[in-house]
Amino acid sequence: MADSEEGQGWMLPLLLFGGFRSIIDELHAELARQGHPDVRPAYGFAMQAIGRDGATATELGRRLGVSKQAAGKTVDRLVELGYAERVADPADARRKLVQLTPHGVDALTRSTAVFDEIHRAWAQRLGPDRLAAVEADLRTMAPGEGFRVDASGWFGG
Repeated sequence: MADSEEGQGWMLPLLLFGGFRSIIDELHAELARQGHPDVRPAYGFAMQAIGRDGATATELGRRLGVSKQAAGKTVDRLVELGYAERVADPADARRKLVQLTPHGVDALTRSTAVFDEIHRAWAQRLGPDRLAAVEADLRTMAPGEGFRVDASGWFGG
């Protein structure tokens, strides 16, 4: 290891987080311009986890790596904002299924388009081959079984 690199390991997570934040912040600014000013990162992750087929609060909590209660609070807010609704689960009438509303589907559809635009901008800035290499390297380093998105839990929240 070169002398200039020693003691700099702490920079890697900050740089990765900075890249992540720049993408997420750009996404949410654009979503606000496109009619979704209330979408927050946690809501976007939750809507992705709900998906087109819906999920119970327990399933949502497991997919997000949070408690059923935390998932329920997020669902409450998504319902309040008109992005999701609770419906009877056709497989088990005792359970409620959380499904996206057309407003929620619109937010996810727009998110996909914005992420694609951000990806194109990164490819233009870094070069497509270099960006592909970064993505491949991150896939190698990311846990294969998925990862939790409850970053607020890291800070005692």
